Amino acid sequence: MSQILRELLRVSEKAAHIARACRQQEALFQLLIEEKKEGEKNKKFAVDFKTLADVLVQEVIKHNMGNKFPGLEKNIFGEESNEFTNDLGEKITIKVCSTEEETTELLSKVLGSNKSASEALAKVVHQDVAFGDPALDSIDISIPQDILGIWVDPIDSTYQYIKGSADVKANQGIFPCGLQCVTILIGVYDLQTGVPLMGVINQPFVSQDLNTLRWKGECYWGLSYMGTNIHSLQPVVSKSGSSTSSSTNRTENASREADSPHPFSAVISTSEKETIKAALSRVCGDSIFRAAGAGYKSLCVVQGLVDFYIFSEDTTFKWDSCAAHAILRAMGGGMVDLKACLERNAGAGPSLPELLYHVENEGATGVDRWANKGGLIAYRSRTRLGTFLSHLLQHLASSGSQT
Repeated sequence: MSQILRELLRVSEKAAHIARACRQQEALFQLLIEEKKEGEKNKKFAVDFKTLADVLVQEVIKHNMGNKFPGLEKNIFGEESNEFTNDLGEKITIKVCSTEEETTELLSKVLGSNKSASEALAKVVHQDVAFGDPALDSIDISIPQDILGIWVDPIDSTYQYIKGSADVKANQGIFPCGLQCVTILIGVYDLQTGVPLMGVINQPFVSQDLNTLRWKGECYWGLSYMGTNIHSLQPVVSKSGSSTSSSTNRTENASREADSPHPFSAVISTSEKETIKAALSRVCGDSIFRAAGAGYKSLCVVQGLVDFYIFSEDTTFKWDSCAAHAILRAMGGGMVDLKACLERNAGAGPSLPELLYHVENEGATGVDRWANKGGLIAYRSRTRLGTFLSHLLQHLASSGSQT
């Protein structure tokens, strides 16, 4: 359903506008700076400001999608709760009101009657944003709305967002930290099967104008449903007949020379286990990159900057992975459970334990219900994944370690 994907793109850009406004408008930026200095929420606020920015983005997505596709908002799930209790015991439910004035009044209850900040935030929340991709006009596909569920991570890599480093240098196109690692993630999945169908990753902070200090972003999307696979990184055919990738990446490097001793590359978390890092160093050599944010690391795979994003811990969640997983499926790749891959028998057959998004983890409570318990590997090529896993298993076995 291209109309839903088109609206997801538009609302992701509106969310990016909110994220950028909080860093670029003085009244809002000061709230971020206060929090950064104090290390905890201002006692006069009902919520800390970073949480408010997260929740507002999430509620804008729910509000806009529900307005355009009535009933869909009931199946939009996210990381954040929109109910807070202030020091007076008042319960405040964050939502997008019908008018800018009403939203301003609601936000002022949260922000300690800070009128200028409440007005600035309400204005950007109610501002219309035009955004789309002509490639979507060619899609003629119908997906029943009642089978769709949506996972939202409103601002992934919140620490980098608050810290706000803008002068970090990239390593072969990959940023280890900084605002570039911040992403807005919207993943659509089948409520019945748990298979990801559509994904949008909005990267609000890609390049900064050194004169105005204003940021520009990028948006990536993909759709994979019933044999239809289309995504925003598909090659563009030039007038000469040759095709070039529409993204700035190093896809060419993904198919390195066969005789290279280390033909693979991977992006990992700084907190990755030593056993995994040691095995990876034998498989990838120097082509191991560290970066912040689960969404950004997945995006590095989508962009073709690396072959794999691998993470052995159980601290990513369905809202972290669904969007990128859908895009990768549209590209012929996917996202699998790392632990299940490493524990597979040799004769397990061609099927791989792809992540699914509709079932809670049995016996878990709180956010752990939706954790990717076995870790994950994001990949672009199924063939390369098979070879990579066999090498990784070999080196983990030789060291006597598993995840």
